[in-house]
Amino acid sequence: MVTTIEVALLVAVLALLFGAYRIIKAVKPFIVNAVVGLIVLVIASFLGIGVEITPIAVLICAVGGIPGAILVILLAYLGIAFAGMAVPVGVLALV
Repeated sequence: MVTTIEVALLVAVLALLFGAYRIIKAVKPFIVNAVVGLIVLVIASFLGIGVEITPIAVLICAVGGIPGAILVILLAYLGIAFAGMAVPVGVLALV
């Protein structure tokens, strides 16, 4: 025999599952954009553009996708933001 507590727990679990599905469905595009943007930033770093991958850069890539990654690369190339160190750490120790 099914009790009221079991029915309430079933309804609560179904509500949590539905809510989790809605949250994952809403967040999925941001995750995809962030991954694609990070891949673009890693490729740019590999090609010699000193781009630091910071939480702000990842957030820009998550919201903007590939155009956001291009913006981060452009800002790093111009030396405005997200630029890597111009001098390696070992050279600074010698100075």
